[in-house]
Amino acid sequence: MNYKGVIFDFNGTLFYDTPKHIEAWRDYSKRLRGVAFSDEEMELYMLGHTNEDIITYALGKKLDKKLALQLAQEKEALYRQMCLNDMENTKLANGAVDFLKYLKQNNIPFTIATASDKTNLDFFIEIFELKNWFDLSKIVYDDGKLPNKPEPDIYLCAAANLGLEPKDCLVFEDALAGIEAARRAGIGEIVAVVPQSKFEQFEKLGCVSSVISDFTQFNY
Repeated sequence: MNYKGVIFDFNGTLFYDTPKHIEAWRDYSKRLRGVAFSDEEMELYMLGHTNEDIITYALGKKLDKKLALQLAQEKEALYRQMCLNDMENTKLANGAVDFLKYLKQNNIPFTIATASDKTNLDFFIEIFELKNWFDLSKIVYDDGKLPNKPEPDIYLCAAANLGLEPKDCLVFEDALAGIEAARRAGIGEIVAVVPQSKFEQFEKLGCVSSVISDFTQFNY
């Protein structure tokens, strides 16, 4: 292996919930501005971005933080209910558990770097029992202090939490903004985790070493 540690994005990567987020944001963007996000807007301004940034884009202006948080929590409550209503598909991605076991057995440090806020992170920790796999203190999330992807800070922080240089880390990402954040951070290897229909688009990105649809396709 060419990496000493692994950093996972969460949404759309370890947990394939992108359709639920898209449905929730389409519904909520109608409430915010009267029209749903287009597919292009989803790709460029929603996937991998924080709620505050998405709301700012939707309204065309930056809101008071308290109001932005209130709107974000309304959307996320809608999303979490979708997950609870579909527990059959609310599970870690295919092959993820086996890969996590492999990392633990080989003493390879790993963590999560996610644009999710604390409320959603706590939800994931509970329903996926993430404490069985992850050191929760090392997880990086949207705490309002770090700039959003595609800025590199979230991956720089995650690498530091593992005690590693970014060049020694492998990142799994599903969003263009996240991949750009990892590239800017100087991450040594980036693997895109996307549906088969997006393989060609992500294979063209020069900074991506491979493209997979789930962790059964990753050779380790």
